[in-house]
Amino acid sequence: MQNRITELFNIKYPIVQAGMVWASGWKLASAVSNAGGLGIIGAGSMYPDVFLDHIKKCKQATDKPFGVNLPMLYPDLEELIGIIVKEKVKIVFTSAGNPKTWTSYLKEKGIIVVHVVSSVKFALKAKEAGVDAIVAEGFEAGGHNGRDETTSMVLIPSVREQIDIPLIAAGGIATGKAMLAAMVLGADGVQIGSRFIASTEASSHQNFKQKILDAKEGDTSLTLKELTPVRLLKNKFYLDIQKAYENKASKEELRDLLGRGRAKKGMFEGDLDEGELEIGQVSSLIHNIRPAAEIVKEIVDEYETTRIRALNDKSFSFS
Repeated sequence: MQNRITELFNIKYPIVQAGMVWASGWKLASAVSNAGGLGIIGAGSMYPDVFLDHIKKCKQATDKPFGVNLPMLYPDLEELIGIIVKEKVKIVFTSAGNPKTWTSYLKEKGIIVVHVVSSVKFALKAKEAGVDAIVAEGFEAGGHNGRDETTSMVLIPSVREQIDIPLIAAGGIATGKAMLAAMVLGADGVQIGSRFIASTEASSHQNFKQKILDAKEGDTSLTLKELTPVRLLKNKFYLDIQKAYENKASKEELRDLLGRGRAKKGMFEGDLDEGELEIGQVSSLIHNIRPAAEIVKEIVDEYETTRIRALNDKSFSFS
């Protein structure tokens, strides 16, 4: 499975674990890296001192490459970047902001920079900024998302047509079959989030993990586009949002309803009524909680089996 992504990151499989808030700490990142993928620490839910602690613990838990996800709108961004440079973290995934702001600086420090985009327009801007690779994330994905609602099936080949640097597909990918489909569409690797939230090592609350297992098709929805679009599992909080829309709530009223700490309340503390439960549409295909290493192996095995069947069996179908 060696290709441009495995060479870029020096990993065994072109599988990246997404840097998700309240789910991807050092335990998950190190487990994925030890299994041959690229584990990512999600800085979006960490204060600088907590972030530093996770980096140090991840170094102790794995001698394999790992990275961090850095939302560009984070208030303590400069302090986090200082920690990254001091601790010699070699891979940074940036998101939710302008890649031109920090890409050159990070690359001068010898850091590989990858930027997450939801459209061809932003993919071209990221390439112009000098990133080493791009994550193209379809709107099936959980958490904060693109406003255009472009699906992975359309986004991946559209971005591939316009860029020649390594491309990582994200959104709706939780199986080896989906990974193969993404590669056929032009991706060099995949970034997987939702599946790893339902892992033993994820720091997400057990209540949230169980809610993922219970999810059916149609149980998630993209909402709050007036603020920052986010895909959520439907719960009481989500219904409160819908009621606010019915009452023609203003942007300010929606912001007041959202308040602060909703994602932590739901995903980390396990409040299934009042918390934000950020997860992708693919949650309906997740049926068990397993160690991250087993998830990586399952995806790789299914990818290889399906690829070989597709090449050799004239009557092959993905079903």
